[in-house]
Amino acid sequence: MKKIRFDTRDTKPKLYNLLIITVAAVTVSALAVIINPGGSAGIVCCITAVYCLVAAGVLFYSFREQMRYNPYSYNTIFYFGFAVFALFVVATHIYLAVRIFSQPEVYTASAIIHSLLNSAKNYMLFTSPFVFVFSAALCISNVSLIIHEGFRPVNLLGIILSALLVAGDVFLFTYDYAASGSQTEVMLHDLFVNLFAAVYLYVECMIIGTIVADAITARYEPDKDIDIMIILGCGLNKDGSPTPLLRGRVMRAIKFYKDQKEQTGKELIFITSGGKGSDERNSESAAMKSCLLENGIPGSIIVEEDRSTTTYENMKFSKEKIAEIKPDAKTAFSTTNFHVFRSGFMARRFHIRAQGVGAETKWYYWPNAAVREFAGLLVNHRLKQAIILLSMAAFYVGLTLLAYNL
Repeated sequence: MKKIRFDTRDTKPKLYNLLIITVAAVTVSALAVIINPGGSAGIVCCITAVYCLVAAGVLFYSFREQMRYNPYSYNTIFYFGFAVFALFVVATHIYLAVRIFSQPEVYTASAIIHSLLNSAKNYMLFTSPFVFVFSAALCISNVSLIIHEGFRPVNLLGIILSALLVAGDVFLFTYDYAASGSQTEVMLHDLFVNLFAAVYLYVECMIIGTIVADAITARYEPDKDIDIMIILGCGLNKDGSPTPLLRGRVMRAIKFYKDQKEQTGKELIFITSGGKGSDERNSESAAMKSCLLENGIPGSIIVEEDRSTTTYENMKFSKEKIAEIKPDAKTAFSTTNFHVFRSGFMARRFHIRAQGVGAETKWYYWPNAAVREFAGLLVNHRLKQAIILLSMAAFYVGLTLLAYNL
């Protein structure tokens, strides 16, 4: 398979075709019901399966094209995560179609509505074994992290996410079997269950999409024609020397520099981006410059940016340096592998069309750090998430009312 090259597309992929496909599927289903009211259930079920298969294809294609346009985007993780869910709906409706055709007296049109209504809940049931394995692995990595790096509240993020994921599964399937009372009470119970499952589904899809996007962007290698390489700071030792994480970022940038010079002969300029913390002896920028000099990098191609204290400021102040050096420079940045995706997102906020290179880190460090990056991504897209979650809620509310009034 040909490798996807980032930033080779000039326009953002749109999902208008998915809207057209949705309208077409609804129209054809309605015609099938009108033409053959008593025997259309199997046909409608097949139409639904085909529609979801096409939707999954559109989402996977949009994921690929989004990578070509801007890989460091919320859309990237959304497209992939929900494409996986669409494939699950395809499988359930193929199974249901077989049941409808073989037992039409048992499985009627209402079965399709209930299948869609319970899609989020059924997806939770189907993926629960994977969630439990994922959560257990996340806890193990967190315990290893605490053993090797010491206890800090931030080192518990993976354990907290694992507990929430498992608790969500356990709560839903325990509560779901407690329905009793009047039809209205049962309907409200089912509505709550499906809304809860929808929120869980959203989080699960975002986790899947983030894992895939992180893995692809962390292993990506930009073309060897870079003008400027930004190295992102991440803390110092008590003596003012780079931590292993920071040294890894510097060495990854040096490797790219040497590979580029060997393959194309092109020089580049380093921007060491990192300020001085209140508990640090010197700036991260100065420490990175010393590390570069120790490894034979000429001081003439090193530019210090020593004001930033966050990834956001890394990119903001580095943008100012780029404008001074070469406004139209082809830019890359070096950071730790788990941090590439969110760093790229921050770069795009300042219109730096930079591609990241990821430095390796110890196996037990990545999962917890990836959880932190995932939380950061969600915080940065509150409005978009609110729109999606409200749309999902409206979908399940509408299906619940339809299911209980047929």
